[in-house]
Amino acid sequence: MDPLDDLLRRPKLYGNVEGAGELGIGFMMLAFALLQWMQLHTPRNSVWNQMYTLFIFFGLVVLIIQFGTKAIKERITYPRTGYVECRTQNKFPLMLFTFVLAVTSAVMYVCIRQHWNLTTPPALLGLVFAASYAFGFARTARWKWLVVWVEVAGSVVIALLPAHVLGALAEHSFLTTNFPASVLGAALLSFILYGTLLLISGSISFWLYLQHTK
Repeated sequence: MDPLDDLLRRPKLYGNVEGAGELGIGFMMLAFALLQWMQLHTPRNSVWNQMYTLFIFFGLVVLIIQFGTKAIKERITYPRTGYVECRTQNKFPLMLFTFVLAVTSAVMYVCIRQHWNLTTPPALLGLVFAASYAFGFARTARWKWLVVWVEVAGSVVIALLPAHVLGALAEHSFLTTNFPASVLGAALLSFILYGTLLLISGSISFWLYLQHTK
């Protein structure tokens, strides 16, 4: 890479220079995959299926990510490459991603209310996630484009799985009275896939950062 190009790109890439952002999002996705698994495999009156559990669980996940990322920055990143306060970034990509998710969620809700059998749409939401990863993280290193293609391939594979295979993941759950079992299974697999990929990508970024930044 041209040294000048590297200097111009560095402020934009510094926020995730050690992979903390990927680690945080990956941890969050796997945490919610765990929560969904517990909800699918416990009775309706279980503590895992109470509304207050969702708020407590979400709060704990946010706190772990917040303080974990802060600890990595303060103890590892800043002593090596210094503290950088970036200018306010363009929020259009985030707004676009939020809008797409909101519209997609609304369409899926209507389809579920109409009792249409949905298997493909939940899995194909991963294509939106892959595009967001490509825009936010893959530009930092060429090898991360491999992660993008694995995300795309994984989304397509999940979308093509037979409904009874996906439904087996939510078999006998009381949640299937409101949502198709195939949708619940596709969502669970998607959380596991994307969370695992982000943890792997973030861990590689963290290891490379430690190796090349003394």
